[in-house]
Amino acid sequence: MAMKVAVVGATGAVGREIIKTLAERGFPVTEVVALASGRSAGQEISFGDKTVLKVRDLDRYDFAGTALGLFSPGAAVSAVHAPRAAAAGCLVIDNTSQFRMEPGVPLVVPEVNGRVLAARPRKGIIANPNCSTIQMVLALKPLHDIAKVKRVVVATYQSVSGAGKEAMDELWSQTRGVFVNDPPLAEQFTKPIAFNVIPHIDSFMDDGATKEEWKMAVETRKILDPDIQVVATCVRVPVMIGHGEAVHVEFERPITDKQARDALREAPGITVMDSREDGGYATPIEIAGEDSVFVSRIRRDPTVPHGLAFWCVGDNLRKGAALNAVQIAEVALRNGIIEAA
Repeated sequence: MAMKVAVVGATGAVGREIIKTLAERGFPVTEVVALASGRSAGQEISFGDKTVLKVRDLDRYDFAGTALGLFSPGAAVSAVHAPRAAAAGCLVIDNTSQFRMEPGVPLVVPEVNGRVLAARPRKGIIANPNCSTIQMVLALKPLHDIAKVKRVVVATYQSVSGAGKEAMDELWSQTRGVFVNDPPLAEQFTKPIAFNVIPHIDSFMDDGATKEEWKMAVETRKILDPDIQVVATCVRVPVMIGHGEAVHVEFERPITDKQARDALREAPGITVMDSREDGGYATPIEIAGEDSVFVSRIRRDPTVPHGLAFWCVGDNLRKGAALNAVQIAEVALRNGIIEAA
């Protein structure tokens, strides 16, 4: 069933990646509508090799007749326009934080909990999880099935593309400025990002955690298991694309590193790159543009009963955002919960 698809936030880094992913995966469309704010209206974006989309004004767009909406415009914009689209019969897959923890809105990583998409959600909205959560739960799922995850301690190393195109531009300009003796100007981040790391992503909460760290905990419980305890430290690093995570897991039952490695090799969406030698691990620079989450450095954690540690990296614009959203749409299509329009 081919359909009319709207991409909201089409001029942003994730929106452009969604359009690219729709074309690459041959998603069945009769038309793709690129939507953004009025100031972006008229810009052109390529869809596949032969089609150019002209960006239209989201505020003026009527979603009637649009079967699927892939949203990545920022939470405040989704709060206004996603319910409007859903009310018009459009199935919304929202990549912002706006609806993730809302009751009645499924929060989905298809390889982990795609079963929750057996029926169309009552509110007509499906939430795409946070990029850092997606790659972690994808790696945890096959291990959870074997030994049941009890507690996770994770430190993230998140690329600037997670903060948008302007953040990528800031890293580029600051890095170039170092070599011409221009003082770095921090606008997108609280401190200079070039040649630095910043242990602060999103706003601070009353308990001292940041909102990004809170997201990883509550989203993991909603997606994988409500009993899992998670503590995260989320760090922005001077990398353009690709998030890394150092993950320490305590399980309820015994599990060996060999069992973990074997299970991860069989798991969908995972590539194991784990040789105990120089360079025998994945890093962000080599996985940019890849669909898989790469898992390396799988080893025993002797500090807790039934403990393992591993390193994982993923392209935050693809599996961490655009690809996961399109995969959700593919599951929805197979299950017949996208209404013909």
